[in-house]
Amino acid sequence: MASTYSFDIVSEFDRQELVNAVDQVVRDVKSRYDLKDTKTTVELGDDNITISTDSEFTLDTIQTIIREKAAKRNLSQKIFDFDKIEAASGNRIRQEVKLKKGISQEICKQISKLIRDEFKKIQASIQGDAVRVSAKSKDELQAVMTRLKQEDYPVALQFNNYR
Repeated sequence: MASTYSFDIVSEFDRQELVNAVDQVVRDVKSRYDLKDTKTTVELGDDNITISTDSEFTLDTIQTIIREKAAKRNLSQKIFDFDKIEAASGNRIRQEVKLKKGISQEICKQISKLIRDEFKKIQASIQGDAVRVSAKSKDELQAVMTRLKQEDYPVALQFNNYR
């Protein structure tokens, strides 16, 4: 039996689920009566989504559809970072949606400080854009997970490599 147990706190999203959600958005744009003639495009890049459309009203509708489709596929709303709206050629507007992945050093420090302050027997170490948490008891690790779920961080947190 292992002497210590551990898990990693990360901020990731399922890329394939995001691809499927964006595909559904594109299908909705082509089939919805109010969006058919807007010549709206939604393109998924490596770390962003680009929306190009003809009005702010249509852009708001597309944002809502993206959020709904992502929620149905269990993607957190915290992965989306909507940039400001830019003017594009031909009386059109464009918006870039950055996809957040990884935990910043500042948030890693907040998480490890919270763990050190509230759980004396548990070690937390920052490893790049993740936090490794280890303890002698699985119950203590479960308590840490429960406590972190109560906090509202600006990134979506997942717990993996639980062993």
